[in-house]
Order: sequence, then C-alpha cells, then structure tokens
Amino acid sequence: MTKILLLVVLLLTLYWLVPFILTAGMGIGVLKRKESSEKIAFTFDDGPNPVYTPQLLDLLKINNIKATFFVVGSNSEKYPEMIARIHSEGHLIGMHNYVHKSNWVMAPWTLRRHLRMTASIIEKITGNRPVYYRPPWGLVTLFDFLLMKQYKIIHWSVMAEDWRSQGGSEKVKSRLLQKIKKGDVILLHDSGETMGADEDAPLNTIHALKEVFKELSRQGMTYARIDEL
Repeated sequence: MTKILLLVVLLLTLYWLVPFILTAGMGIGVLKRKESSEKIAFTFDDGPNPVYTPQLLDLLKINNIKATFFVVGSNSEKYPEMIARIHSEGHLIGMHNYVHKSNWVMAPWTLRRHLRMTASIIEKITGNRPVYYRPPWGLVTLFDFLLMKQYKIIHWSVMAEDWRSQGGSEKVKSRLLQKIKKGDVILLHDSGETMGADEDAPLNTIHALKEVFKELSRQGMTYARIDEL
C-alpha cells in the first residue's frame, strides 16, 4: 500500500508539480515577459462579458492601445458580437479554455477537444484560428508542456489581483503603477463570472486603467499585443 501511495505521489508530481515549476517558476516553454522589449502588453482574461468588455474596448480605443484577450470558448459562443468587435478593433484574441476549468482537473483528451472547439468558434467569427493560449490560473500538466506545441502558452509577469473587489480601483491602480516595467505581460480581467472572482470587480479594473494609461503614457511607455511584444 505504501509503495502504491508513493508511486501515485511520484506520478502526480511529474504530471502537475514539475510542469508548474518549469513554466510558472522558471518560464520555460512559456512567455512570461520579454526582457528585450521596450513595450508592455496588457492582457485580459475570462471574457467576453456583455457589460464590461464593451467598456474596456471603448477605453482602449480612446487611448489607442492594442491588447490581447484570452477568451473563454463558451462565452465566445454566447457573445459572438463581442469577439467580432475585439477582432475588428485590432486586438489579438487568444484562448482560455472552453470553460474556465483548471487543466489539472481535466483529462488531456478533454482539454484538447475543448481547445479545438474554442479555436473553431473564434475562427468562425474572425476568420483567424488562434494559436496563443493561457491556461486558467496558469496551471499546465505534463501533457500541456510536452505535446501542445501547436499553441504558444502565455503567462504573465504582473498581476493586480483585480478579480477581487476588495481595495477597489485604487488597489489595482497602485499595484500596476508600482510593478509595471518595460517588457512586462500584464494580467487583468474583463469578466467577474468565474469561480473565486467578484462579479463587479472588472469595473474597478476599468476605472483604474483610466489613470494607469495616463501615467504610463507620461512615462513614455508604449503598448503591444502579445504577438508584437
């Protein structure tokens, strides 16, 4: 029994923990930040959302900023007009699974099917099949690390815990302005409907970004989509 338990622990370590250390910890096989870049990349997860995504797109347009949206496939099915607008306004669309569920609790064949479904949904709307992928919570398995070479996995170097309402927009603004430097990939959210998030939290993000964009522009920062970083 002890040997079986040890074997299970070893297998789970190889399947979950080792890829986590390699990717989230060491940045191997993923993009966390681009050291050589003079630009920064804003990325938004969990949408599209019919309330917050349009407000965010309006703000990005006013500031002439192109961003990257890692969208949930099931949300994209419900709000195809949002996907069409994101694409038409020049932003990059990546994938964030068909449902917002961790790769650690999905079978590899289920994940592969969900990614194909999500890619097809986006391609049908935009004409472009996405290759950029951010797994929920940044968690990958050994399968993802070794076999998903057709996708470019994106992590992040800056986040502001903007999925929580606590602290309001001032918390988001303060954390972003303290942390952001050239080459960073910034993780934010345009939906609060996922597990662990506060539904109204994206409104704080939008309010914070109004001031953040002004300050970063004063500092001479420039912006890029992930594929331009």
